[in-house]
Amino acid sequence: MNDDHFNYPVLIDQAMRGVVRDVLKKVQSSGLLGNHHFYISYSTLHPAVSISEQLRAKYPKEITIVLQHQFWDFKVEEQQFCVTLSFGGVPEKLVIPFAALTAFADPSIKFGLQFQSLEVAEVDFMESEAVEPFDKINADIESEDGEDKIISLDAFRKK
Repeated sequence: MNDDHFNYPVLIDQAMRGVVRDVLKKVQSSGLLGNHHFYISYSTLHPAVSISEQLRAKYPKEITIVLQHQFWDFKVEEQQFCVTLSFGGVPEKLVIPFAALTAFADPSIKFGLQFQSLEVAEVDFMESEAVEPFDKINADIESEDGEDKIISLDAFRKK
């Protein structure tokens, strides 16, 4: 039995959310540069999400917003960001905790991230039968002549 004292899936998920936070902080200070723009999806069920009742009724589980040409009152904090967007000509202030994110994409450079829900992130994945044993992964890392070789992170992902 392997005891995952570090909970790597949660650490990786938190680091990816930190990437989004850092990018949004740069946008807050410098604006959107070049052709960059973002699609940000998040769970409207997260308890710290703040949206109007009209939007919550229209998007009861998840919403995707676009940060591109028209957004106002943009503020990035350590745990969340706030932005005002127009929905059907009506300005709506949104408060979005980074913990509520489900996906982030910057189509201008074909970059995207998907996030695990808290329930999935907290699962002890090392006990799953879908994960290859480390012996097999380590065998895939060494080439036949004993030299190290570069491998894709896909070798470590569930199949």
